[in-house]
Amino acid sequence: MDILLRLIAAHLIGDFFLQPKAWVKSKQQKRIKSIHLILHAVLHGVLAYIFLADWQKVLLPLILIVLHWSIDLLKVYRKPVFQWFVIDQILHLISIIVLWYIFYANGFEVKYDILNFFHDPKNIWIIVGYIFVLNPTSMIIYHATEKWQKELQKKHEKSQEGLENAGKWIGYLERILTLTFILFNQFTAIGFLIAAKSIFRFGDLTNSKERKLTEYILIGTFLSFTISILLGILIKLQL
Repeated sequence: MDILLRLIAAHLIGDFFLQPKAWVKSKQQKRIKSIHLILHAVLHGVLAYIFLADWQKVLLPLILIVLHWSIDLLKVYRKPVFQWFVIDQILHLISIIVLWYIFYANGFEVKYDILNFFHDPKNIWIIVGYIFVLNPTSMIIYHATEKWQKELQKKHEKSQEGLENAGKWIGYLERILTLTFILFNQFTAIGFLIAAKSIFRFGDLTNSKERKLTEYILIGTFLSFTISILLGILIKLQL
């Protein structure tokens, strides 16, 4: 695992600290003809070789150079949107794990550790908890407040349009944080989280003309926190 972490650290430094904006622009404009695309991939191979400090394993950084170049080449032919940034990082992470697995990891031990992880009921409880605070909880809140949501949409159809799916992602993050705080016994941090959200919503909550919107926001917020807190307490009891 120490070796895997070294490879991941080398990747993070190469992709986020040692990649000038000029290189990124060159890759997007010239694509396969960009010399900076090659330099960027070579830099990753050099960093991986240095971080490993295993001078006999020359083949690993060489393969990593080819894989990194190929993945980045795929990305530059796509629109620079967040989804492709995530896909790009996932592919890089998978390539690093595969190389680590081939060159260093004992396959049988890794498989055994993975199976043990999923056989432990405590880990399953935590995984299910995080899954539940995402879409299942969103659906519960949506159906619980659907009547009021339709009522507000008629009034604020054009005047208060927000960012697309912003509310959904805010809900995801606040519930993930709430569950995490409970699992780590940081209950006071939940109070700061509620306070922070209240500050950002201060304009809505103090506008006397928007009483319905205020009540809708409060109901959705407290439903979100209530479900996350109760679920966190349930998981803590099981652990």
